[in-house]
Amino acid sequence: MKKYLKGTANYDKTPVVQLDAGTMHWQGWDAITDALKNQQIKDGSERVIVVVDLYHGVFQEEVQEAFERAFDGHFYDTREAMKSTTEIEAMLADELTDDAIFGHLTKLRLLDFFDTGKVENIANNVVEQYGLTFLIGVGASLIYPKAAIKVYIDMARWEIQQRFRRNEISNVGTDNKDQKTSLQYKRAYFIDWRVCDAHKKEVIRKSDFVIDANKKNRPVMLRTVDWKHALEATAHRPFRVVPFFDPGPWGGQWMKEYCDLDPAEKNYAWCFDGVPEENSILLKVGDIVFETPAINLVFFCTDTLLGAKVAKIFGDEFPIRFDFLDTMDGGNLSLQVHPTNEFIRKEFGMAYTQDESYYILDAEEDACVYLGLKEDISITKMQQELRTAQEGAEIFDADRYVEKWPAKKHDHFLIPAGTIHCSGKNSMVLEISATPYIFTFKLWDWNRLGLDGLPRPINIDRGMKVLNTERTTQMVGKELINTVEQIAKGDGWQEERTGLHRTQFIETRRHWFTKKVTHHTCEGVNVLNLVEGREAIIESPDEAFEPMVVHYAETFIVPASVGPYTIRPYGESEGMRCGTVKAYVRTE
Repeated sequence: MKKYLKGTANYDKTPVVQLDAGTMHWQGWDAITDALKNQQIKDGSERVIVVVDLYHGVFQEEVQEAFERAFDGHFYDTREAMKSTTEIEAMLADELTDDAIFGHLTKLRLLDFFDTGKVENIANNVVEQYGLTFLIGVGASLIYPKAAIKVYIDMARWEIQQRFRRNEISNVGTDNKDQKTSLQYKRAYFIDWRVCDAHKKEVIRKSDFVIDANKKNRPVMLRTVDWKHALEATAHRPFRVVPFFDPGPWGGQWMKEYCDLDPAEKNYAWCFDGVPEENSILLKVGDIVFETPAINLVFFCTDTLLGAKVAKIFGDEFPIRFDFLDTMDGGNLSLQVHPTNEFIRKEFGMAYTQDESYYILDAEEDACVYLGLKEDISITKMQQELRTAQEGAEIFDADRYVEKWPAKKHDHFLIPAGTIHCSGKNSMVLEISATPYIFTFKLWDWNRLGLDGLPRPINIDRGMKVLNTERTTQMVGKELINTVEQIAKGDGWQEERTGLHRTQFIETRRHWFTKKVTHHTCEGVNVLNLVEGREAIIESPDEAFEPMVVHYAETFIVPASVGPYTIRPYGESEGMRCGTVKAYVRTE
């Protein structure tokens, strides 16, 4: 393996947000149930109803065993109140479709998964019981919303995906642990997480306690009031989410060194280091860490985090995504295209599409990016050859139809929806894009198999429908590659506009600096990455937040509420040139 890193790795894989040391917290089921028992729940003849509501993916058996071990009472499992698997599958059929990857974003509610008669029966039984009664499971609050004590147990999507892969959990309202992981993920993406998020937004803020159940048998509990304060505090300072890394059929070796990952793994293809829908935030109280889905910040601190103008456009969705694509000593990504706004809205129910760009963090001499069609090609012949290649009759000659551009460190390639593209081998890409992240139509996958030993799904029909045939060599070279424009400069710093394309809603700015440079959120969320330099420090001109140190290749988020902030070289980088790339939403 080549050595890319000069020096030691300093990338922080577990960034934390430090909370007030006085924040009340409990770790472990015994401590949690003792706290509930001592502070809220009294044994005896008095009727006390406790709701323990779960997000999809929580190990329900673990929760039930802990409460049954600690309390003498009556216990009800919310799964007993749901419709049958057959009824639920029939209800979801139109939205799930028979496609291997894509469905349609659901308009259902979690309540639709429940059988009205079963819910009424359990609710009637609950109010007739004396002593302690517990309702445990997904949607518990729907069965008895007037419970005396309300507990919400939360999960991050990344951990849910790991549990799918280990065949540990099923989708909501069914028993499908052994189903293919990709189908479980599809169901979760289009159905489960949508209904559970909507439900969580309704009930978690009304709960008494919130429990982090991301680590098996290692729960941590906060009072909901403290959890809310922690989110609000985070939304007033720069912060990082917890990155996660994943292998892929084209994956490379760069992140192993720069991010200090397991060298025994075959490769790492992706790093999600700025995707609140998938990532977590670690809230630290003393020696205890409470993990909460980063999307909770978007749900419950919307205007503070995004800014009112951005929230007016996107609601409680985080519109910008930063991630890594590592092909160093790896292979080409699939040749692909993303749907247009009109297509994604009509076919999948998404409000906006996956416009994106490739910022090259590092590259070998032979690195390249495939971007745009060549001039004067036959689209009909290209489509025929793609189909022939899909059938295995021949190898598709991508170089004949798609322009291949050399790529070097700090190049920026813009990829509006509908543009054919892929990163070639021996590149390290910081992908800056709009949030929708699974809507990729693969046209050609270089005649290789996925990590499961099976061909990855190809979407030639959809891809050709959205392919922009006007994005050819001349236009791409003029409008989509290194469209750098100097905006401003000062003592020890320079600001450049690097994109994105006029059809995209994201603006990107690059700052080179050897001294302190001043930024302003301008009432909109900023997402940045340190693309040059070992370390930099983010500070508040009026000490509104604690200084935050970031390292090379780390992504960080600056909430709209922060307003002015400064960045300067720090530690090993003092006196040296550093660089950041910043993305924000165009609202004018």
